[in-house]
Amino acid sequence: MTTFDDREHAYETKFAHDADLRFRAEARRNRLLGEWAAGLLGKTGDDARTYALTVVTSDFEEPGEEDVFRKLEADLAGKTDAAAIRAKMAEMRALARRQVIDEA
Repeated sequence: MTTFDDREHAYETKFAHDADLRFRAEARRNRLLGEWAAGLLGKTGDDARTYALTVVTSDFEEPGEEDVFRKLEADLAGKTDAAAIRAKMAEMRALARRQVIDEA
């Protein structure tokens, strides 16, 4: 392999690693959001875990995080407002990133 091939391989490997970390952090953030929302909805145990998984899967509807926000906003109507949901999303994003990086 040439130096350029080595460099290209290194960039591809880093890109794949970063994409994997991003995906895992987003999934973790959504699970944490689901657990938070489940608490606001009075769900515990298996019901809370099942609800958290529905939040995780809601992220696959479209690119970005608006699908998750819409689900939480609809489910938490009367329990909290949009600003609180967005703030919790930002808080959980930072927490999830730290957790995923610490595991790596």
